[in-house]
Amino acid sequence: MLSETFIDSNLIKSVANAELKSIGAKIFNSQRISPEEGILLYQKAEIGFLAVLANFVREKLHGKKTFFNTNFHIEPTNVCVFTCDFCSYSRLPKEDGWEKSPEEIENIVKSYSGKHVTEVHIVGGVHPKRGLQYYGELIQRIKKIRPEIHVKAYTAVELEYIFRKAKVGIKEGLEILRNYGLDSIPGGGAEIFDETIREKICADKVSSQGWLEIHETAHQSGIPSNATMLYGHIEEYQHRIDHLERLRNLQDKTHGFNAFIPLKFRNQDNAMSHLSEVTLLEDLRNYAVSRIYLDNFKHIKAYWPMIGKQTTALSLSFGVDDIDGTVDDSTKIYSMAGAEDQHPVMTTSEIVELIQRAGKIPVERSSLYEELRVF
Repeated sequence: MLSETFIDSNLIKSVANAELKSIGAKIFNSQRISPEEGILLYQKAEIGFLAVLANFVREKLHGKKTFFNTNFHIEPTNVCVFTCDFCSYSRLPKEDGWEKSPEEIENIVKSYSGKHVTEVHIVGGVHPKRGLQYYGELIQRIKKIRPEIHVKAYTAVELEYIFRKAKVGIKEGLEILRNYGLDSIPGGGAEIFDETIREKICADKVSSQGWLEIHETAHQSGIPSNATMLYGHIEEYQHRIDHLERLRNLQDKTHGFNAFIPLKFRNQDNAMSHLSEVTLLEDLRNYAVSRIYLDNFKHIKAYWPMIGKQTTALSLSFGVDDIDGTVDDSTKIYSMAGAEDQHPVMTTSEIVELIQRAGKIPVERSSLYEELRVF
């Protein structure tokens, strides 16, 4: 540990830029950096410098432990009332899309009978004909089959529409779903909080303020959640830092976020296909700055079906300590947008091998980050 600290200190001294040197010193002294310093890291810090800073924060929190869980996804439908320019997944109600019946969803859950899974993740399109009771009973059906399973379900985009349609407030709506068996909510739909950017890429869905209010109310009601950020499209570095700042402020207030997941824009078959995807180095830069900036988030997650296994392994040296789960299903949200894994499945042994090859220690976790098994 002393030798590592010596190396890290020497690295800071070797940085020519005085502002970056100051930021590095703040990180090693566990001091919070400002939005201006966050932007500077994006703009001027070399990738190796970011890696050292982010890995310092990661190892201070978790050592070499890298977390995953055994989960599967259910996507009830891709029919959606909203038209986000970056989305390759959703279909308007008048278009062809899929709609799984409650019985089909039950059969998916039953297909895991006798298998070790701890979480089901439910997200999909915002269907105009489905309401609060439907979504609640869907959770109830799943819990009847697997009472012990953690149900992480419905993004703030879905919840805002469901509650608005049912004419109930956020707190009441969440309480109704919790009584049906909801355990936590995912972080999707955050995209970029900057209102100018949001107006251009997803103007008709829940606002930034609405997303934050739903998550704050969930945390106050004892329902934990995750947070995301869609990066690599028309946003600039200041928009990313603004996004991270709003999340950091809410986490200071509620301490209800489990993890932050940067989500990479993929450009296949959507209204933003004319944009190039950002490079691998930009992916790693974004993971590192996210880890450094979000000093009150315990976990930074790389969602491997979206970025691929190789980039996921590299990200573990840039602040990432979680790679999601086995995702043993037919998740289509990113495969339809051009992600390299068209049927994203990894077994526990494959995940363990990926983590170990990256020089880290695999830890199977629960949805709330209880350590279930250290490999």
